[in-house]
Amino acid sequence: MPERGGVGSAYNALPDGVVVADADGIVVDVNVAALRLLGDGDWIGRSLTEVLPLIDPQGRDWWSCSRPYDGLVSRVRQPERWLTLTRAGRPDETFLVTAAYQRDEQRRVTSVVVSLRDTNARSRTERSGTELVSVVAHELRSPLTGVKGFTATLLAKWERFTDEQRLHMLRTINSDADRLTRLISELLDVSRIESGRLELHKQLVNLPGLVERDIAARIAAGESESRFVIEKQDVPEVWADPDKVGQVVGNIVENALRHGSGTVTITLIADGDRARVTVTDEGEGISAEALPRIFTKFWRDARRGGTGLGLFIAKGIVEAHGGVIEAGSADNGGAAIGFALPVGAPAHAEG
Repeated sequence: MPERGGVGSAYNALPDGVVVADADGIVVDVNVAALRLLGDGDWIGRSLTEVLPLIDPQGRDWWSCSRPYDGLVSRVRQPERWLTLTRAGRPDETFLVTAAYQRDEQRRVTSVVVSLRDTNARSRTERSGTELVSVVAHELRSPLTGVKGFTATLLAKWERFTDEQRLHMLRTINSDADRLTRLISELLDVSRIESGRLELHKQLVNLPGLVERDIAARIAAGESESRFVIEKQDVPEVWADPDKVGQVVGNIVENALRHGSGTVTITLIADGDRARVTVTDEGEGISAEALPRIFTKFWRDARRGGTGLGLFIAKGIVEAHGGVIEAGSADNGGAAIGFALPVGAPAHAEG
């Protein structure tokens, strides 16, 4: 007789309902939250489309539209959207649904993880949208004001300034333009991560070399060389997108520089079938209350500046590579943020 699900599920700690299906579309896991939404039943061992008959707002069968098992091989998730669950003998119910796909080296789907939020999630979504507008408006206002102000001044009073003054204002304009570019790039990355359209151009990547280039660029830009320590073992190469992993390293190091203090130590080790990079600082560390939220979108505590997107983006990139990212406390009480990626090239990429 099939199991009823819920008891012992790896997803029971999550507040959202989670239903997991294997490579054949058969449900293998249902958490307690999903049981509360679906009702008690023998869900394990049944077809995913039978357990979750979902209809989109246009009245179409969502599974036929999303095609998790034979759709785009580049897709790793379906973005959140409102879908209606229709079952005989029960009233229709609307949930906020997303799906994540786990793929093997041949890009075949090995499992589908479906998450369901009840209608109370609508207010959270609306708050997130409002927060997005607020954050973007705030972050855009300052550099735009600088660009506009210095440009208008130069145009109106060019002859009154010395070459040195003009150069200073032009450099400020350039710096503000760079800040705007970074913000736009972050927002595009967030969109790609949430829609499952993050493109990865993988190759064998030497992580120590990548870290060393990031630190060398920071020193060339004015950071003190004494601020950094790199501790490394013989670390195997990872199969990854070098630009995206470089972005992860950059975001985590930037977080340590901006919100920590003292020496920033980057440690690279081989950890079984993964290569691990950990960045620690000598600051006040991450409070127990903040720790569960630091990888969430827009999260910033009272001391933190920036958009609150850097670590969210880092998490999305690492997980798109099949890796893990974690945060905690260093031995010295500072913050420790690290990630691990699978080592070696897949069989189809060798030779």
